[in-house]
Amino acid sequence: MGELLVLGPVRARAGARLVEVGHARQQCVLVALAVDANQVVGADRLLDRAWGERVPAKGRATLYAYLSRLRRVLSELPDVTIVRRSGGWVLEVDPDAVDLHRFHRLLSHAPSTPDPAAGSAAVEQALALWRGEPFTGLDTPWINAVRESLEQRRRGAELDHTDLALRAGRHADVLPVLAARAREHVLDERVAAQYLLALYRSGRQADALAHYHVVRARLAEELGADPGAELRALHEAILTADVALTVTEPARVVPRPVPRQLPAAPSHFTGRASELATLTTTAGDATTAVIAGPGGIGKTWLALHWAHRNAHRFPDGQLFVDLRGFSPDGPPLDPAVAVRGFLDALGVEPGRVPVDAHAQAALFRSLVAEKRVLLVLDNAADTAQVVPVLPGTASCAVLVTSRNRLPGLVTGHGARLLALPVLDHAEARRLLTARLGPARVDAEPVAVADLVRSCGGFPLALSIIAGRADTHPHLPLAALAAELRDSGLDALDDGDPVASLPAVLSWSHRALTADQATAFALLSTAPGPDIGLPAAACLLDLPPNDTRTALRALEQASLIIQDAPGRHRMHDLVRTWATTVAALLPEEVRQAALRRVLDFYVHTAHAADRLLYRHRLPVRLDPPAPGVRPQPLPDVPAALAWFDTEHPNLLAAQDTAGEHHHAVWQIAWALSTFHTRRGRRRDELAAWQAALDAAAHVSDPTAHTVIHRHLGGAYADLGRHAEATEHLHRALALAERHHDLLHEGHIRYYLAWASERSGDYRQALEHSRRVLDLVAGHDNPVWEADVLNQVGWHAARVGDHDTARTHCRAALALHRRHHNAIGEAHALGNLGYVDHLAGEHDQALDRYRQALALYCRAGDAYHEATARDLIAQACAALGRHEEARVAWREARQLYREQGRHDDAERVRHQLDELGTSSALVIG
Repeated sequence: MGELLVLGPVRARAGARLVEVGHARQQCVLVALAVDANQVVGADRLLDRAWGERVPAKGRATLYAYLSRLRRVLSELPDVTIVRRSGGWVLEVDPDAVDLHRFHRLLSHAPSTPDPAAGSAAVEQALALWRGEPFTGLDTPWINAVRESLEQRRRGAELDHTDLALRAGRHADVLPVLAARAREHVLDERVAAQYLLALYRSGRQADALAHYHVVRARLAEELGADPGAELRALHEAILTADVALTVTEPARVVPRPVPRQLPAAPSHFTGRASELATLTTTAGDATTAVIAGPGGIGKTWLALHWAHRNAHRFPDGQLFVDLRGFSPDGPPLDPAVAVRGFLDALGVEPGRVPVDAHAQAALFRSLVAEKRVLLVLDNAADTAQVVPVLPGTASCAVLVTSRNRLPGLVTGHGARLLALPVLDHAEARRLLTARLGPARVDAEPVAVADLVRSCGGFPLALSIIAGRADTHPHLPLAALAAELRDSGLDALDDGDPVASLPAVLSWSHRALTADQATAFALLSTAPGPDIGLPAAACLLDLPPNDTRTALRALEQASLIIQDAPGRHRMHDLVRTWATTVAALLPEEVRQAALRRVLDFYVHTAHAADRLLYRHRLPVRLDPPAPGVRPQPLPDVPAALAWFDTEHPNLLAAQDTAGEHHHAVWQIAWALSTFHTRRGRRRDELAAWQAALDAAAHVSDPTAHTVIHRHLGGAYADLGRHAEATEHLHRALALAERHHDLLHEGHIRYYLAWASERSGDYRQALEHSRRVLDLVAGHDNPVWEADVLNQVGWHAARVGDHDTARTHCRAALALHRRHHNAIGEAHALGNLGYVDHLAGEHDQALDRYRQALALYCRAGDAYHEATARDLIAQACAALGRHEEARVAWREARQLYREQGRHDDAERVRHQLDELGTSSALVIG
């Protein structure tokens, strides 16, 4: 069997015999194919990977020669060959015959192995494949970046191997290795957790506690930080000799994900040598650089090229956001939304994200403090949009692109300004050569010079021309140059007279078929920054395969971009021009397309919401327009993933609903559960405010009731009591006027909650009792259980313990009968509260712990914090002060992360009082 070995010196082996693969540069070409085995790799990408900035004058000819030699070399290896495919070359090989891919497969298999010993053996096999430094002796920026990524995964595999060994009870075997590793990596909390656990299981509790104090002191000294929550929890468990640490499942510190958000590296990048050098000096030293220039000049092109070439400098991750400062389809992105996206990428659980935007920004700065992270902030409108997204330490580098020069960022934050000029003649010519090939360019030097001059050095214009020429290989370049001369060049739409893209776009549009031109125009009217295939099919009223064909044609014409698989968008300038083309379509065509895409979003979002919350009071939707095929979603994870992807488009759909006003509130309704699950409270308020703005054109009284009810709930959730009660009472008046008892019950449920949030528990109890009367006769046992539980809770708060127990027990039975775990947890928590007030602290503690387990299983971090707080109070009342201290510390940490500062401060006082009071009561 043939094998390719790259985890060390690059080698090829036919059975037991080594096969010579050539000199270093030829090895680079082989590595460039082997890393993406069985995938097409284009010539430009091979040149970039194998030569970097040092591509020879006749780069393609040299590449073809090396590929030919490698084909001959690999012919000696069974089942290993290089073949030409459309768009590039493919190394066809069994992945297991390449040690790098075998390494990845073994590591991916290990975590899913139920037997820790088998998993450990798989990791050992993976690590044994390494024969030294990957690609030994080879040196290009791309190879260096891949090498660093592999070495990081190897280090992670070594830690995974240790976890598996601990699961298998081999703590004595790994203790010597862990001791050395802990000395070398004192600040690595995962290593520290493994070492503490191995020491504890070896009977060395005192040594484990001593090492924890060493780690804590070094973190404070070098980073000014405390150990993370996981390591602190492990320390507390060791301190109290928690028996859970004696089982075979280790308590491990799960590292946060390393974000890799950069879009694909741009192809055919040319020139910009001095700008790249400036960026290397500026951003490479972990400061801020602003790349400024007019639209279409290649700002993002340059930023992404540099970012990919230098990604290895930032091992802690790369973050990317399009700030949409000059987007034609909506306002600039709120920086708070960008920060929230970064928190998600950094692995912050939704329930731990603070509500306040300033607190979110502070959490983001804390997470990246002292880390080597690259941030690419694309298309910024002004300095105010950028500042909240900046990290707080100099260890991170920031690249900002903008059509403005952002003087406030330069003078106020020390950013380096890089004003991007147009490509000079030689660079522009090289770009056309890279796209069209040297033979075609050399054959018509006058026409090429004319094309370069007409495009004014704008990379976007050159790319559109090259795409047109590439799709018409027999069309003389002189004909293209003449067409551009005849069409004329107008000023850019932003007033920059240096070059004109409208002429190029107009010419590109005329080259489309009639169906492609219609698709191009309609895509510019779609709400949101991008569009997926199912939504595009509805917009265009085409079958999926025909839609895919149309999108591919527009992509090849450089009129749309595919940043992620199945996600398409238009460049801002292209979209601006395309909207003028769409205005020429008949009004009925545009309105029908908008109706179809809105119905797609409404009906798919509605189905997704029903997966998330099947007991929710439904709303009635009109049938979708002809041609609309809602996207099928099989389960809850798929529904959440769809919402995550389409959330910006759903919000944009609200803004562009036009005369389809019903879609505005229906989208808000469908987003409500998702906003709650993800902790997007401000997005929830904004969605329902948009629904209210459009409500004047909605005749359905139920819609008005729903809008005011949810808007009141959103205000209550943010503590804005006056606005909450105003909208809830308006909703109540509407429900009573139309004798809508079902909605009246839900409104009073919200009113009870709003009264509770304001501290008026008697008013809350009155509302709850009214709801209980209204719920009779409705066949909805989960809703009835929720109301019973609410009555019980409010009765407990006013001191009526018998009523509280009766109602909460009935609620618990109903929730269990209908398998509603969150409702069951709420009922258990309320019963525990009543037990606690009655002095039955053991019973209260048992109920609280049952509730906590259900919250943790459901990922409900908000109520997890409350449950830990209550557990601490019960433990304190029982005199189990150390357990109380541990639970309160955990609750306080969660409260802080969620921005619940009053609760966090209350818990701090309770911790301070713990040593002087034998029992603490609920505050």
